[in-house]
Amino acid sequence: MANTKTLVVIKPDGIKKSLTGNILTRLSETRLRIIGAKVLHVTRELAEKHYAHLKGKPFFEDVVKYISGEVYDEPYRRVLALVYTGEDAVGKVRKLAGATNPEEADASSIRGQYGRITSKGIFENVLHCSATPEEAEVEIKLWFEPDEINEDIYPTETKEVKVKKRSWK
Repeated sequence: MANTKTLVVIKPDGIKKSLTGNILTRLSETRLRIIGAKVLHVTRELAEKHYAHLKGKPFFEDVVKYISGEVYDEPYRRVLALVYTGEDAVGKVRKLAGATNPEEADASSIRGQYGRITSKGIFENVLHCSATPEEAEVEIKLWFEPDEINEDIYPTETKEVKVKKRSWK
């Protein structure tokens, strides 16, 4: 198998249930390397781009609200996004994560252990992972800037840009 990259996002329900350590421990079983990680609030714009393939589906609005944390209290409106690399990263993570629907996921998988379907029908499946290497590239580029990953995994270019940003006082 080829060396691939994958995006993993520990979703707001995983954060709220204090499962980050448990999920990272389980992911370490894959022997993959973490080459990027950050905690962030998911904006509506990012959520809509991430789930663009679901636009027009009746549950689109629910998944956007779910990943952006709108259904949770403020301290839990965040995710942990990670980039893993290694041999068959996509396949290894997907196998360990289990089926998207927590009720269909193997009981020993991450989603089988920690996921649930709410009374409103939302799949709280605690994490997202890329489905294919091609999807992983699109998602990694959506969620991370090149300088947020400590290896050059895709071609980049250097541009001079003027941005306004916060800085430490």
